[in-house]
Amino acid sequence: MKLHTLKPAKGAVKDNVRKGRGPGSGKGGTSTRGHKGDKSRSGYRSKLGFEGGQMPLYKRIPKFGFKNPNKVTYHVINVDTLQKLADSHGITSITVEDLINFGLVNKKDKVKILGNGELKASLHVVAHAASESAIAKIQAAGGSFRALE
Repeated sequence: MKLHTLKPAKGAVKDNVRKGRGPGSGKGGTSTRGHKGDKSRSGYRSKLGFEGGQMPLYKRIPKFGFKNPNKVTYHVINVDTLQKLADSHGITSITVEDLINFGLVNKKDKVKILGNGELKASLHVVAHAASESAIAKIQAAGGSFRALE
């Protein structure tokens, strides 16, 4: 066996179909595109979702509900999470930037503090919003809450 005698296995290599090269090729004339119509032309591209004139799926399915563009969504952090941060890092004030640095929220998130859990540490908390129970627990522990915006 030598390099110049190597050949691919029988049936492994197919010849290209040479469309539009005359009637003798068997694929001349319309070049397998059929007769006339959009799909026979060069540069054909159907519209996204087009189903040949049939009512497209996105129009057949009923739509429900309403998306309020002015809805404000908050990423919630509970008081017990603040206590864990105070215990593990020994901090006395927590801001939204601190929560971002600890990986609890993303930069674009608005943060709301909720009152689930216990808080023993005296913390100064700065966030976008807080529930009444959370503010009560923060103040009862000797801390304070300030709302952003």
